[in-house]
Amino acid sequence: MIKLKSGKIAVVGAGLSGAVIGRELAEAGHQVEVFDTRDHIAGNCHTERDKETGVMVHVYGPHIFHTDDREVWDYVNRFERFMPYRNRVKTTSKGQVYSLPINLHTINQFFGKSLRPDEARAFIEEQSDTTIADPKTFEEQALRFIGRELYQAFFEGYTEKQWGCSPAELPASILKRLPVRFNYDDNYFFHTYQGMPENGYTVMVGRILDHPNITVHLQTRFHRDWSGDFTQTFYSGPLDGYFDYEYGRLGYRTLDFERFTYEGDYQGCAVMNYGDASVPYTRITEHKHFSPWEEHSGSVCYREYARACGPDDIPYYPIRLVEDKTQLAQYLARAAQEPFVTFVGRLGTYRYLDMDVTIREALDAARDFLSGSAARASDPKRQASSRLLEST
Repeated sequence: MIKLKSGKIAVVGAGLSGAVIGRELAEAGHQVEVFDTRDHIAGNCHTERDKETGVMVHVYGPHIFHTDDREVWDYVNRFERFMPYRNRVKTTSKGQVYSLPINLHTINQFFGKSLRPDEARAFIEEQSDTTIADPKTFEEQALRFIGRELYQAFFEGYTEKQWGCSPAELPASILKRLPVRFNYDDNYFFHTYQGMPENGYTVMVGRILDHPNITVHLQTRFHRDWSGDFTQTFYSGPLDGYFDYEYGRLGYRTLDFERFTYEGDYQGCAVMNYGDASVPYTRITEHKHFSPWEEHSGSVCYREYARACGPDDIPYYPIRLVEDKTQLAQYLARAAQEPFVTFVGRLGTYRYLDMDVTIREALDAARDFLSGSAARASDPKRQASSRLLEST
């Protein structure tokens, strides 16, 4: 095992991946140069105070922290106090408001019943299409486990808007993240630790980056040929972008936000989905409800519209259809030829990652490097192994 000497490290991206890796290496004595094309840190987690209302706004859409990883939970709380927060999502379908994920109240309300848990379980099994033994698509998964009525009310139209294609074209694994509960628990997530940073994610990331061995360069695009000037480069930008889109652009969905303010409480909850295909936006988020410990008379809301990601857009969700996986395999082969570049994060590994997983993988990548396992740390196949080539 080769022990790496202390030297300058390049970190591309000042979001969660870059900040955590940078901090770990800086504390170990390395000089770290962080580069980001934006004029702010924290990437898509960036938060800022709205000057008009005082509301803490999630500029690129809401980010809610949830994890079962105690080390990751302790890590983020080291840099910012996390306040208790439970995500309770509502959805509007055909003029009625329901709770998500589908729970006992949703089932009883939707079907006009008063079923007990065991009765509801049997009832939903009657609604489901049991002829589908091995669901392959999103649509098959939904029909198998919740039946056509609930699928059409809550998932079909929403999914078409979110992904720009029929649910019959998407993998079943996307829906596996959406549970059905046969009790009245309407907490969207089931993880042990859930919360929101008291002063926003940007403050937290700023504290992570606040180390004498870290220099941050904003509004600076990192060029691939700069890598030769560094002992190692940790790259959290777009994987295809690193190789100048040699095999074409990997597919992403992007989001447009229609911001509006309201005097008072606009919708009474943080997230309201709109399942009907006739409504052009997927959801409305009301940002003051993401900080329930604060009080504001005014409100800031976003209508979210999903569409195909163009060259000048911010990529949010990797699509991962067949053609994307073919391109991904080509880029992974190229990445394997870059022994001094570690591809990390959502864009660097072309995966949808929750924040806690992003931090966990960043900690692991930094520790691999510090242990001298540079070859393993820079092997993108370790980060995007065969199981990760499946849509998540």
